[in-house]
Amino acid sequence: MIGRVAGLADLLKGDGSADRVVPPSGFTAHLTLFTAGAMAFLTVFALALSLAAGQLADRWESELARTATVRISAPEAQMATQTAAVLEVLRTTPGIAGARVLDAAEQAALLEPWFGPELPVDSLPIPRLVEVTETGAGYDGDGLRLRLAAEAPGAVLDDHTRWRRPLVRAADRMRLVGYLAIGLIAASTAAMITLAARAALAANARVIEVLRLVGAQDVYIARAFVRRFTRRALSGAAAGTVAGAVMMLLLPDMGGDSGFLAGLGFSGWGWAWLPAIPLLAAGVAFWATRAAALRVLGGLT
Repeated sequence: MIGRVAGLADLLKGDGSADRVVPPSGFTAHLTLFTAGAMAFLTVFALALSLAAGQLADRWESELARTATVRISAPEAQMATQTAAVLEVLRTTPGIAGARVLDAAEQAALLEPWFGPELPVDSLPIPRLVEVTETGAGYDGDGLRLRLAAEAPGAVLDDHTRWRRPLVRAADRMRLVGYLAIGLIAASTAAMITLAARAALAANARVIEVLRLVGAQDVYIARAFVRRFTRRALSGAAAGTVAGAVMMLLLPDMGGDSGFLAGLGFSGWGWAWLPAIPLLAAGVAFWATRAAALRVLGGLT
């Protein structure tokens, strides 16, 4: 482990005589810096998307997994009787931790996003809702539906599974899309840095030939290119990561936590992922430049 750290420090420190092989400026330097910075900037948002989708899926799963709703649709004269029957059935059902009837204000709050705040709940034939909370062991949904059908024909059990699973599945897929985007960004970065390294090697073919004549090995020459391009990628990606983090901080507050974009961003341990982005870019640049340098040097005569 100590040897690896020492080798990395030596790589980043550089060798003045070998580094002169690689042009310190020019379009290859600018291309490497810009590519690493732009890709790191995009990686910040792809990572934020993945983390937000994962948190949203976990929140939906935890919030909806232990709750259900019984909807009671009955004539006004039978509403109280059926409501009492439903509460009794729920009270005696194993796996039910509690049940309560939502009052008019709570039902109005549920309908407000669709019908506005002035909905006359008391004068409309709106079904009565009973919120059900289950225990960790859960309950037998099919058996509960049969009991409700026998005791309260107007009662319908909705355990949220029908619409919970598509939402959780969609959030999981968005998380996968974010990870896939990060992979594509890394591949694009490797491709661009490979092109820049090849161009730098071709531009210094005469210098490389002279170095070979005086006894320089291909590994020595390749290390000079790998070192220079790795440091360029590291510095460019660090700048791009900082810019991306600043943009994330400047995003407007979406308010609440029910919407998808409300969780977009970093919080808590999520910020710890940002320092890994420049390191990932440096690693990609290291392997891409090394492979390109050894391949090109092997083809030069």
